[in-house]
Amino acid sequence: MARTLARGTRVTGAERTRLAAELAPRYASGESIRDLAAETGRSYGFIYNVLKEAGVPLRGRGGNTRRRKS
Repeated sequence: MARTLARGTRVTGAERTRLAAELAPRYASGESIRDLAAETGRSYGFIYNVLKEAGVPLRGRGGNTRRRKS
């Protein structure tokens, strides 16, 4: 389970790699970036970048997928 990180602290190197290794399987199993961000106390953008840097395939946005009638 991810721990809450101190707000404003830099997460680099081994710590960032460890965090990515912890969050990647949870994201892959269906948790959202927003949920992971709320739990760790970091921003959506931070979590997005950590996952992207780790090579995690990111899901599409979802939402309304209806198309306009021609």
